[in-house]
Amino acid sequence: MLGNFQRSELRIEVPATPSTIRDRLLSPSALKKWLFPQQVSFSSPDLLTLGTKFETSFGSLVVGSQVDRVDSQCLRLLLSQGVDGYHEWYWGEGWVQSRLEGISLLPLNLYQTATLLRLQQSFRSGIRD
Repeated sequence: MLGNFQRSELRIEVPATPSTIRDRLLSPSALKKWLFPQQVSFSSPDLLTLGTKFETSFGSLVVGSQVDRVDSQCLRLLLSQGVDGYHEWYWGEGWVQSRLEGISLLPLNLYQTATLLRLQQSFRSGIRD
């Protein structure tokens, strides 16, 4: 994989309970809405579970994801293609934390910041599944 090794951790406040955050992160229909304009393709419309694979794309950039860990307050995705690494999500009452680590030509911190802000905005604007 060509690129630079990058690591970033960010945490934001969101007006939501842990179960609402979990639903927003694990539901394919919710992910498609709040990740827009990124395109997300899932092999199944069911909630993300261990082993679930999906792809996100923005123009010609494609990132493959596979769920490596999922529980009541954590989601870990193994990343491939455009990013070789992992993306971890942790959440609690009123907050979401994202940890992204990998090798990529992309500026991962910029991507991560935009993704978290988009998630935060989805709670403020009331986007639902």
